[in-house]
Amino acid sequence: MSSTTDSLPPALAKIVQRFQRATDPKRRYEQLIWYGQRLQQFPQEQKIAENKVTGCVSQVYITAALESGKVMYQGDSDSQLTKGLVGLLIEGLQGLSPDEITQLTPHFIQETGLNVSLTPSRANGFYNIFKTMQNKATACAGE
Repeated sequence: MSSTTDSLPPALAKIVQRFQRATDPKRRYEQLIWYGQRLQQFPQEQKIAENKVTGCVSQVYITAALESGKVMYQGDSDSQLTKGLVGLLIEGLQGLSPDEITQLTPHFIQETGLNVSLTPSRANGFYNIFKTMQNKATACAGE
């Protein structure tokens, strides 16, 4: 286990390690699509401006709610690969406290190797989705 994944929450560390083992870009894409397929159905009425991720070419929506001090996310995208990025982040961040989420740096994105496999606009979208999730965690903490 690398020292970088040691500092990550367990679920996110596991995801990073899974992507590190998949050196073939095609395999990484398959894994992303799998994460997207694991997402819960996103409520149509939640597809509103305040839940939309800005800076993404695709339509991406994220909601967050605080349950027993832990942030619970839902998300969706109209693109399979972007939906996979949403699924990966939700699986990695689900159930953490707002502080745990806001203290994360986006370095784990490079650790997955996805930044190399993704187009620059998708890699930027991945970062924007992550920042949106952090902002929503902060908002949950303030409620």
